[in-house]
Amino acid sequence: MLNFLLTWLVATISLVLTAYLVPGITVSSFTGAAIASLVIGFLNATVRPVLIILTLPLTILTLGLFLLVVNGISLSLASYLTPDFLRVSGFWPAVIGAIVLSIISSFLGGFAQRLEE
Repeated sequence: MLNFLLTWLVATISLVLTAYLVPGITVSSFTGAAIASLVIGFLNATVRPVLIILTLPLTILTLGLFLLVVNGISLSLASYLTPDFLRVSGFWPAVIGAIVLSIISSFLGGFAQRLEE
């Protein structure tokens, strides 16, 4: 349970930092970011694998770069599902935001893992 809460906190902080760094992405509040990060986690567990399978030929053709677009689609879908908490204003902010979000999440997740040990 503690691991889930720590992962959720890292995802929420990552989303807030991404909204601060990427123009075109806004978060209403820290609570809104927490709700949006839950939706993003749910979408990454359910919708994203289906999108990856459906776009596999295009992903292979682009040597994996199309996965950035799939991540941007997931972030845009989360914005669509939580319009009061998370707003993404277009395609490029979604793709850039997905890249920044994954970098920040990886960094903070590694840092949290070292603190946990």
